[in-house]
Amino acid sequence: GIVMYSNILVALDGSDTSSRALDAALNLASETGARLTPVYVVDFLVPAYDTYGYDPSILIDAFREEGLRVTEDAAKRMKARDVAGTPRISNVAPAGEDVAQHIVGLAGEINADLIVMGTHGRRGFQRL
Repeated sequence: GIVMYSNILVALDGSDTSSRALDAALNLASETGARLTPVYVVDFLVPAYDTYGYDPSILIDAFREEGLRVTEDAAKRMKARDVAGTPRISNVAPAGEDVAQHIVGLAGEINADLIVMGTHGRRGFQRL
């Protein structure tokens, strides 16, 4: 029998990998009737952040723009597939919270029973 999910969280970062992860999550959600919550995670702990005299707000704006683009794309793809749910943009605490931990925390908040991760090369985004 098919495994039933009711809430699926998919972590997105704008990469091709995360785009494929979204496709996989959309397929699952449409098959099982689950709600889908795509989350674009804004991770401030990037190397450029340490550069002397660098304005982090430029970086944050770039992330936010990318996040809006990614979540709008996710919303369109969800609508096309008739999948319920709301994409979110989420900030990782600058205190050095791990992205993976952050996502697990979010999953708990929305009672997700499945997390789909688009793994990629950016800093320490481990497979769960």
